[in-house]
Amino acid sequence: MMGDNILSLGITIIELLKMTSAALIFRFVIVIIILLLIDLYTFQGLKTIVSGYRAPLKWAVYLSHWSISLVWIAFFIYGISYFDRTMGPRGTIYMVLSASFVLFWFPKLIFCIFLLTEDVVRHLVGLAGIISQKINPTTTYTDFIPERRKVVSMIAFGIASIPFAGILYGIIKGKYDYKVHKHTLYFKDLPEVFDGLTITQLSDLHSGSFDDTEAVQRGVQMVNELKSDIFVFTGDIVNNRAEEYLPWVEIFKKIEAPLGKYSILGNHDYGEYVMWPSANHYADNMKMLYELHALTGFDLLNNANRIIEKDSQKLAIVGVENWGLPPFPQKGDLKIATQNIDNETFKILLSHDPSHWDEQVLKHEQKIQLTLSGHTHGMQFGIEIPGIVKWSPVKYKYPRWAGIYQVGEQILNVNRGFGFIGFPGRVGIWPEITHIILRRKS
Repeated sequence: MMGDNILSLGITIIELLKMTSAALIFRFVIVIIILLLIDLYTFQGLKTIVSGYRAPLKWAVYLSHWSISLVWIAFFIYGISYFDRTMGPRGTIYMVLSASFVLFWFPKLIFCIFLLTEDVVRHLVGLAGIISQKINPTTTYTDFIPERRKVVSMIAFGIASIPFAGILYGIIKGKYDYKVHKHTLYFKDLPEVFDGLTITQLSDLHSGSFDDTEAVQRGVQMVNELKSDIFVFTGDIVNNRAEEYLPWVEIFKKIEAPLGKYSILGNHDYGEYVMWPSANHYADNMKMLYELHALTGFDLLNNANRIIEKDSQKLAIVGVENWGLPPFPQKGDLKIATQNIDNETFKILLSHDPSHWDEQVLKHEQKIQLTLSGHTHGMQFGIEIPGIVKWSPVKYKYPRWAGIYQVGEQILNVNRGFGFIGFPGRVGIWPEITHIILRRKS
Protein backbone atom coordinates (compact mmCIF):
# COMPACT_ATOMS: atom_id res chain seq x y z
CA MET A 1 0.00 0.00 0.00
CA MET A 2 2.79 2.42 0.90
CA GLY A 3 4.56 1.63 -2.37
CA ASP A 4 1.38 2.34 -4.32
CA ASN A 5 1.02 5.69 -2.54
CA ILE A 6 4.62 6.66 -3.30
CA LEU A 7 4.17 5.67 -6.94
CA SER A 8 0.94 7.66 -7.13
CA LEU A 9 2.67 10.68 -5.59
CA GLY A 10 5.53 10.39 -8.06
CA ILE A 11 3.15 10.25 -11.03
CA THR A 12 1.24 13.24 -9.65
CA ILE A 13 4.44 15.28 -9.34
CA ILE A 14 5.44 14.39 -12.91
CA GLU A 15 2.02 15.48 -14.17
CA LEU A 16 2.29 18.68 -12.17
CA LEU A 17 5.66 19.46 -13.71
CA LYS A 18 4.24 18.90 -17.19
CA MET A 19 1.40 21.32 -16.53
CA THR A 20 3.37 23.97 -14.70
CA SER A 21 5.44 26.81 -16.09
CA ALA A 22 9.24 26.64 -15.86
CA ALA A 23 9.26 29.72 -13.58
CA LEU A 24 6.88 28.09 -11.10
CA ILE A 25 8.88 24.84 -11.10
CA PHE A 26 12.04 26.83 -10.44
CA ARG A 27 10.44 28.58 -7.45
CA PHE A 28 9.13 25.26 -6.20
CA VAL A 29 12.62 23.72 -6.31
CA ILE A 30 14.18 26.78 -4.64
CA VAL A 31 11.73 26.51 -1.73
CA ILE A 32 12.61 22.84 -1.23
CA ILE A 33 16.33 23.63 -1.31
CA ILE A 34 15.94 26.43 1.26
CA LEU A 35 13.97 24.16 3.58
CA LEU A 36 16.60 21.43 3.30
CA LEU A 37 19.39 23.93 4.04
CA ILE A 38 17.53 25.11 7.16
CA ASP A 39 17.15 21.46 8.15
CA LEU A 40 20.82 20.72 7.58
CA TYR A 41 21.89 23.70 9.66
CA THR A 42 19.43 22.75 12.41
CA PHE A 43 20.88 19.25 12.36
CA GLN A 44 24.37 20.62 13.00
CA GLY A 45 23.09 22.35 16.13
CA LEU A 46 21.31 19.22 17.32
CA LYS A 47 24.52 17.20 16.84
CA THR A 48 26.31 19.62 19.17
CA ILE A 49 23.58 19.33 21.82
CA VAL A 50 23.56 15.50 21.86
CA SER A 51 27.31 15.11 21.39
CA GLY A 52 27.74 13.64 24.88
CA TYR A 53 24.74 11.30 24.68
CA ARG A 54 24.92 7.54 24.21
CA ALA A 55 24.76 6.28 20.64
CA PRO A 56 21.15 4.91 20.73
CA LEU A 57 19.77 8.23 22.00
CA LYS A 58 21.81 10.24 19.50
CA TRP A 59 20.58 8.15 16.61
CA ALA A 60 16.99 8.47 17.87
CA VAL A 61 17.35 12.27 17.77
CA TYR A 62 18.91 12.17 14.29
CA LEU A 63 16.24 9.83 12.96
CA SER A 64 13.39 11.86 14.46
CA HIS A 65 14.73 15.10 13.01
CA TRP A 66 15.13 13.85 9.47
CA SER A 67 11.98 11.70 9.49
CA ILE A 68 9.76 14.62 10.50
CA SER A 69 11.44 16.97 8.01
CA LEU A 70 11.34 14.63 5.02
CA VAL A 71 7.76 13.53 5.73
CA TRP A 72 6.73 17.19 5.90
CA ILE A 73 8.46 18.01 2.61
CA ALA A 74 6.73 15.04 0.97
CA PHE A 75 3.42 16.28 2.39
CA PHE A 76 4.21 19.75 1.05
CA ILE A 77 4.77 18.35 -2.44
CA TYR A 78 1.54 16.38 -2.13
CA GLY A 79 -0.42 19.44 -1.01
CA ILE A 80 0.93 21.63 -3.81
CA SER A 81 0.27 18.88 -6.34
CA TYR A 82 -3.40 18.69 -5.40
CA PHE A 83 -3.99 22.41 -4.98
CA ASP A 84 -7.25 23.39 -6.69
CA ARG A 85 -6.93 26.91 -8.12
CA THR A 86 -10.70 27.08 -8.66
CA MET A 87 -11.37 26.63 -4.93
CA GLY A 88 -8.47 28.52 -3.40
CA PRO A 89 -6.52 27.48 -0.28
CA ARG A 90 -9.07 25.57 1.78
CA GLY A 91 -9.69 22.15 3.27
CA THR A 92 -7.95 19.95 5.80
CA ILE A 93 -4.79 19.38 3.73
CA TYR A 94 -4.16 23.10 3.32
CA MET A 95 -4.86 23.84 6.99
CA VAL A 96 -2.55 21.07 8.24
CA LEU A 97 0.15 22.10 5.78
CA SER A 98 -0.04 25.74 6.78
CA ALA A 99 -0.15 25.05 10.52
CA SER A 100 2.71 22.54 10.45
CA PHE A 101 4.87 24.84 8.32
CA VAL A 102 4.69 27.68 10.85
CA LEU A 103 4.93 25.28 13.80
CA PHE A 104 8.07 23.48 12.64
CA TRP A 105 9.96 25.86 10.39
CA PHE A 106 9.65 29.16 12.23
CA PRO A 107 11.32 27.80 15.43
CA LYS A 108 13.97 26.13 13.24
CA LEU A 109 14.68 29.46 11.60
CA ILE A 110 15.15 31.13 15.00
CA PHE A 111 17.42 28.27 16.07
CA CYS A 112 19.50 28.71 12.89
CA ILE A 113 19.82 32.46 13.40
CA PHE A 114 21.44 31.88 16.80
CA LEU A 115 23.73 29.21 15.38
CA LEU A 116 24.70 31.45 12.48
CA THR A 117 25.52 34.29 14.86
CA GLU A 118 27.81 32.02 16.85
CA ASP A 119 29.42 30.66 13.68
CA VAL A 120 30.19 34.16 12.45
CA VAL A 121 31.80 35.00 15.80
CA ARG A 122 33.79 31.73 15.77
CA HIS A 123 35.14 32.41 12.31
CA LEU A 124 36.01 36.00 13.17
CA VAL A 125 37.91 34.80 16.25
CA GLY A 126 39.72 32.22 14.13
CA LEU A 127 40.55 34.79 11.47
CA ALA A 128 41.85 37.16 14.14
CA GLY A 129 44.15 34.40 15.38
CA ILE A 130 45.55 33.75 11.89
CA ILE A 131 46.17 37.46 11.33
CA SER A 132 47.79 37.71 14.74
CA GLN A 133 50.17 34.86 13.90
CA LYS A 134 51.06 36.46 10.56
CA ILE A 135 51.89 39.74 12.27
CA ASN A 136 53.69 38.17 15.20
CA PRO A 137 54.92 34.57 14.57
CA THR A 138 55.69 34.13 18.27
CA THR A 139 51.97 34.32 19.05
CA THR A 140 50.60 30.95 20.12
CA TYR A 141 47.20 30.15 18.73
CA THR A 142 45.99 26.58 18.77
CA ASP A 143 42.66 26.68 16.89
CA PHE A 144 41.88 28.32 13.59
CA ILE A 145 38.12 27.95 14.19
CA PRO A 146 37.01 27.30 17.77
CA GLU A 147 34.44 24.54 18.11
CA ARG A 148 30.76 25.41 18.45
CA ARG A 149 29.93 25.66 22.14
CA LYS A 150 27.29 23.24 23.40
CA VAL A 151 25.82 25.78 25.82
CA VAL A 152 25.09 28.23 22.99
CA SER A 153 23.27 25.54 21.00
CA MET A 154 21.24 24.59 24.08
CA ILE A 155 20.29 28.22 24.74
CA ALA A 156 19.30 28.62 21.09
CA PHE A 157 17.20 25.46 21.30
CA GLY A 158 15.49 26.73 24.46
CA ILE A 159 14.69 30.10 22.90
CA ALA A 160 13.34 28.42 19.74
CA SER A 161 11.07 26.28 21.95
CA ILE A 162 9.22 29.38 23.17
CA PRO A 163 7.65 30.30 19.79
CA PHE A 164 7.00 26.60 19.19
CA ALA A 165 4.86 26.49 22.34
CA GLY A 166 3.17 29.79 21.48
CA ILE A 167 2.38 28.70 17.93
CA LEU A 168 1.01 25.38 19.17
CA TYR A 169 -1.33 27.23 21.56
CA GLY A 170 -2.33 29.63 18.80
CA ILE A 171 -3.35 26.72 16.56
CA ILE A 172 -5.24 24.79 19.22
CA LYS A 173 -6.87 27.59 21.25
CA GLY A 174 -5.69 31.05 20.24
CA LYS A 175 -7.64 31.34 17.00
CA TYR A 176 -10.92 31.27 18.97
CA ASP A 177 -9.73 33.16 22.06
CA TYR A 178 -12.07 36.11 21.46
CA LYS A 179 -11.25 39.38 23.22
CA VAL A 180 -13.60 42.36 23.63
CA HIS A 181 -11.85 45.69 23.01
CA LYS A 182 -13.84 48.55 24.54
CA HIS A 183 -13.39 52.17 23.46
CA THR A 184 -15.18 55.32 24.57
CA LEU A 185 -14.80 57.95 21.85
CA TYR A 186 -15.58 61.65 22.25
CA PHE A 187 -16.83 63.98 19.51
CA LYS A 188 -17.84 67.60 19.92
CA ASP A 189 -20.22 67.40 16.93
CA LEU A 190 -22.03 64.22 17.98
CA PRO A 191 -25.77 65.00 18.13
CA GLU A 192 -26.98 65.10 21.74
CA VAL A 193 -29.62 62.44 21.15
CA PHE A 194 -26.88 59.95 20.15
CA ASP A 195 -24.73 60.61 23.22
CA GLY A 196 -24.09 57.12 24.63
CA LEU A 197 -24.79 55.27 21.37
CA THR A 198 -23.10 51.86 21.34
CA ILE A 199 -21.62 50.02 18.35
CA THR A 200 -20.27 46.49 18.07
CA GLN A 201 -17.87 45.82 15.21
CA LEU A 202 -16.72 42.52 13.74
CA SER A 203 -14.40 42.21 10.78
CA ASP A 204 -12.73 39.53 8.68
CA LEU A 205 -14.80 36.46 9.50
CA HIS A 206 -13.08 34.39 6.79
CA SER A 207 -15.79 31.82 7.38
CA GLY A 208 -14.15 29.34 5.01
CA SER A 209 -11.50 28.78 7.69
CA PHE A 210 -13.85 28.03 10.61
CA ASP A 211 -13.62 24.50 11.98
CA ASP A 212 -15.28 24.79 15.41
CA THR A 213 -19.01 25.54 15.47
CA GLU A 214 -19.25 25.82 19.26
CA ALA A 215 -16.40 28.34 19.39
CA VAL A 216 -18.02 30.55 16.73
CA GLN A 217 -21.37 30.35 18.55
CA ARG A 218 -19.62 31.45 21.74
CA GLY A 219 -18.19 34.45 19.88
CA VAL A 220 -21.63 35.48 18.63
CA GLN A 221 -23.00 35.09 22.14
CA MET A 222 -20.29 37.49 23.37
CA VAL A 223 -21.44 39.96 20.70
CA ASN A 224 -25.06 39.81 21.89
CA GLU A 225 -24.05 40.15 25.54
CA LEU A 226 -22.76 43.64 24.71
CA LYS A 227 -26.34 44.69 23.79
CA SER A 228 -25.16 47.38 21.36
CA ASP A 229 -27.51 49.71 19.47
CA ILE A 230 -25.76 49.16 16.13
CA PHE A 231 -23.82 46.23 14.72
CA VAL A 232 -21.34 46.63 11.86
CA PHE A 233 -19.31 44.12 9.87
CA THR A 234 -16.36 45.54 7.95
CA GLY A 235 -15.63 43.00 5.24
CA ASP A 236 -14.13 39.62 4.29
CA ILE A 237 -17.03 37.37 5.21
CA VAL A 238 -15.42 34.57 3.16
CA ASN A 239 -11.97 33.54 1.96
CA ASN A 240 -12.86 33.16 -1.71
CA ARG A 241 -16.31 31.75 -2.46
CA ALA A 242 -19.78 32.64 -1.21
CA GLU A 243 -20.62 29.01 -0.43
CA GLU A 244 -18.07 29.03 2.41
CA TYR A 245 -20.47 31.15 4.47
CA LEU A 246 -23.53 28.95 3.99
CA PRO A 247 -23.00 26.80 7.13
CA TRP A 248 -22.64 29.89 9.31
CA VAL A 249 -25.62 32.00 8.26
CA GLU A 250 -27.91 30.78 11.04
CA ILE A 251 -25.29 31.52 13.70
CA PHE A 252 -24.54 35.10 12.64
CA LYS A 253 -28.21 35.68 11.94
CA LYS A 254 -28.71 35.64 15.71
CA ILE A 255 -26.76 38.87 16.20
CA GLU A 256 -29.09 41.52 17.60
CA ALA A 257 -28.93 45.30 17.17
CA PRO A 258 -32.10 47.46 17.45
CA LEU A 259 -30.80 50.26 15.19
CA GLY A 260 -29.57 47.96 12.43
CA LYS A 261 -26.87 45.57 11.26
CA TYR A 262 -24.70 47.00 8.49
CA SER A 263 -21.99 45.37 6.40
CA ILE A 264 -19.52 45.99 3.58
CA LEU A 265 -17.29 43.90 1.33
CA GLY A 266 -13.58 43.22 1.79
CA ASN A 267 -10.95 42.28 -0.77
CA HIS A 268 -11.53 38.53 -0.32
CA ASP A 269 -15.27 38.83 -0.90
CA TYR A 270 -14.79 39.57 -4.60
CA GLY A 271 -13.49 36.06 -5.32
CA GLU A 272 -10.47 37.37 -7.18
CA TYR A 273 -8.03 34.87 -5.65
CA VAL A 274 -9.49 31.85 -7.45
CA MET A 275 -10.02 30.92 -11.10
CA TRP A 276 -13.64 30.89 -12.26
CA PRO A 277 -14.80 28.68 -15.16
CA SER A 278 -16.65 31.62 -16.70
CA ALA A 279 -17.91 35.13 -16.12
CA ASN A 280 -21.34 33.70 -15.36
CA HIS A 281 -19.95 31.54 -12.56
CA TYR A 282 -18.30 34.62 -11.05
CA ALA A 283 -21.53 36.63 -11.33
CA ASP A 284 -23.50 33.82 -9.66
CA ASN A 285 -20.99 33.75 -6.82
CA MET A 286 -21.37 37.48 -6.18
CA LYS A 287 -25.16 37.19 -6.36
CA MET A 288 -25.08 34.42 -3.73
CA LEU A 289 -22.81 36.53 -1.54
CA TYR A 290 -25.24 39.46 -1.61
CA GLU A 291 -28.14 37.12 -0.82
CA LEU A 292 -26.29 35.60 2.14
CA HIS A 293 -25.68 39.07 3.62
CA ALA A 294 -29.43 39.69 3.36
CA LEU A 295 -30.30 36.29 4.87
CA THR A 296 -28.06 37.12 7.83
CA GLY A 297 -29.94 40.37 8.31
CA PHE A 298 -26.99 42.49 7.21
CA ASP A 299 -27.73 45.68 5.29
CA LEU A 300 -24.93 45.55 2.71
CA LEU A 301 -23.67 49.04 1.85
CA ASN A 302 -21.92 49.06 -1.51
CA ASN A 303 -21.00 52.74 -1.82
CA ALA A 304 -24.23 53.66 -0.06
CA ASN A 305 -25.48 55.15 3.20
CA ARG A 306 -28.30 54.88 5.68
CA ILE A 307 -29.62 57.70 7.84
CA ILE A 308 -30.58 57.00 11.44
CA GLU A 309 -32.89 59.72 12.70
CA LYS A 310 -34.06 60.34 16.25
CA ASP A 311 -35.84 63.41 17.59
CA SER A 312 -35.08 65.27 14.35
CA GLN A 313 -31.33 64.64 14.75
CA LYS A 314 -29.41 62.53 12.24
CA LEU A 315 -26.49 60.14 12.09
CA ALA A 316 -25.27 58.54 8.87
CA ILE A 317 -23.86 55.04 8.44
CA VAL A 318 -21.75 55.14 5.27
CA GLY A 319 -20.34 52.04 3.60
CA VAL A 320 -17.87 51.77 0.72
CA GLU A 321 -16.73 48.82 -1.30
CA ASN A 322 -13.13 47.75 -0.79
CA TRP A 323 -10.53 50.44 -1.39
CA GLY A 324 -6.90 49.51 -0.80
CA LEU A 325 -3.48 50.32 -2.11
CA PRO A 326 -2.42 48.12 -5.06
CA PRO A 327 -2.72 45.22 -5.61
CA PHE A 328 -6.02 45.38 -3.68
CA PRO A 329 -9.28 46.44 -5.38
CA GLN A 330 -10.15 50.14 -5.42
CA LYS A 331 -13.91 49.92 -5.85
CA GLY A 332 -14.82 52.24 -3.00
CA ASP A 333 -16.30 55.62 -3.98
CA LEU A 334 -16.74 58.11 -1.15
CA LYS A 335 -18.42 60.65 -3.39
CA ILE A 336 -21.21 58.24 -4.31
CA ALA A 337 -21.41 56.81 -0.80
CA THR A 338 -21.91 60.24 0.82
CA GLN A 339 -24.29 61.72 -1.73
CA ASN A 340 -27.42 63.33 -0.28
CA ILE A 341 -25.74 63.68 3.13
CA ASP A 342 -25.27 67.15 4.60
CA ASN A 343 -21.73 68.02 5.56
CA GLU A 344 -22.92 68.73 9.11
CA THR A 345 -24.32 65.22 9.55
CA PHE A 346 -22.28 63.01 11.88
CA LYS A 347 -20.88 60.14 9.80
CA ILE A 348 -19.65 56.66 10.63
CA LEU A 349 -17.78 55.14 7.68
CA LEU A 350 -17.31 51.42 7.13
CA SER A 351 -14.21 50.87 4.97
CA HIS A 352 -12.42 47.53 5.01
CA ASP A 353 -8.83 48.64 4.40
CA PRO A 354 -7.34 51.17 6.88
CA SER A 355 -5.03 52.61 4.20
CA HIS A 356 -8.19 54.19 2.73
CA TRP A 357 -8.34 56.50 5.76
CA ASP A 358 -4.99 58.16 5.07
CA GLU A 359 -5.26 58.11 1.29
CA GLN A 360 -8.79 59.45 0.86
CA VAL A 361 -10.96 59.75 3.97
CA LEU A 362 -8.90 62.41 5.75
CA LYS A 363 -8.73 64.41 2.50
CA HIS A 364 -12.41 64.05 1.61
CA GLU A 365 -14.50 67.18 1.15
CA GLN A 366 -16.99 65.93 3.71
CA LYS A 367 -15.85 65.45 7.28
CA ILE A 368 -16.10 61.81 8.35
CA GLN A 369 -15.89 61.67 12.10
CA LEU A 370 -15.44 57.94 12.66
CA THR A 371 -14.07 55.24 10.34
CA LEU A 372 -14.23 51.53 11.16
CA SER A 373 -11.85 49.17 9.34
CA GLY A 374 -10.24 45.72 9.54
CA HIS A 375 -8.19 43.86 6.93
CA THR A 376 -4.81 43.59 8.70
CA HIS A 377 -5.67 40.79 11.22
CA GLY A 378 -2.68 42.14 13.13
CA MET A 379 -1.01 39.52 10.89
CA GLN A 380 -2.38 37.02 13.47
CA PHE A 381 1.04 37.25 15.08
CA GLY A 382 2.60 39.74 17.45
CA ILE A 383 2.99 40.90 21.03
CA GLU A 384 0.46 43.00 22.91
CA ILE A 385 0.75 43.91 26.58
CA PRO A 386 -1.60 46.84 27.34
CA GLY A 387 0.32 49.97 28.23
CA ILE A 388 3.70 48.28 27.64
CA VAL A 389 4.10 46.93 24.11
CA LYS A 390 2.04 46.65 20.94
CA TRP A 391 3.90 45.13 18.01
CA SER A 392 3.27 43.03 14.94
CA PRO A 393 5.28 42.66 11.72
CA VAL A 394 2.23 43.99 9.84
CA LYS A 395 2.98 47.49 11.19
CA TYR A 396 5.73 47.83 8.58
CA LYS A 397 3.12 47.60 5.82
CA TYR A 398 0.16 49.15 7.63
CA PRO A 399 1.20 51.88 10.11
CA ARG A 400 -2.40 51.89 11.37
CA TRP A 401 -2.89 48.20 11.98
CA ALA A 402 -4.89 47.72 15.21
CA GLY A 403 -6.89 49.83 17.62
CA ILE A 404 -7.65 53.55 17.75
CA TYR A 405 -5.92 56.29 15.73
CA GLN A 406 -6.81 59.99 15.66
CA VAL A 407 -5.95 62.91 13.41
CA GLY A 408 -7.55 66.18 14.47
CA GLU A 409 -11.21 65.45 15.13
CA GLN A 410 -11.34 62.30 12.99
CA ILE A 411 -10.92 58.83 14.48
CA LEU A 412 -10.13 55.44 12.96
CA ASN A 413 -10.57 52.04 14.59
CA VAL A 414 -8.85 49.01 13.05
CA ASN A 415 -10.38 45.72 14.19
CA ARG A 416 -7.94 42.80 14.53
CA GLY A 417 -10.38 40.41 12.86
CA PHE A 418 -12.77 37.74 14.14
CA GLY A 419 -11.47 34.87 12.00
CA PHE A 420 -8.23 33.75 10.45
CA ILE A 421 -6.82 32.86 7.04
CA GLY A 422 -3.62 31.30 5.74
CA PHE A 423 -2.18 30.25 9.07
CA PRO A 424 -4.97 28.52 11.06
CA GLY A 425 -4.10 30.14 14.35
CA ARG A 426 -3.33 33.34 16.21
CA VAL A 427 -0.27 34.04 18.31
CA GLY A 428 -0.35 37.10 20.56
CA ILE A 429 -2.91 38.91 18.39
CA TRP A 430 -6.23 37.42 19.47
CA PRO A 431 -9.53 37.60 17.55
CA GLU A 432 -11.39 40.79 18.32
CA ILE A 433 -14.89 41.97 19.12
CA THR A 434 -14.94 45.77 19.23
CA HIS A 435 -17.36 47.64 21.49
CA ILE A 436 -17.54 51.41 21.01
CA ILE A 437 -19.43 53.98 23.04
CA LEU A 438 -19.93 57.37 21.41
CA ARG A 439 -19.96 60.35 23.77
CA ARG A 440 -20.58 64.01 23.11
CA LYS A 441 -17.63 66.15 24.12
CA SER A 442 -18.84 69.16 26.09
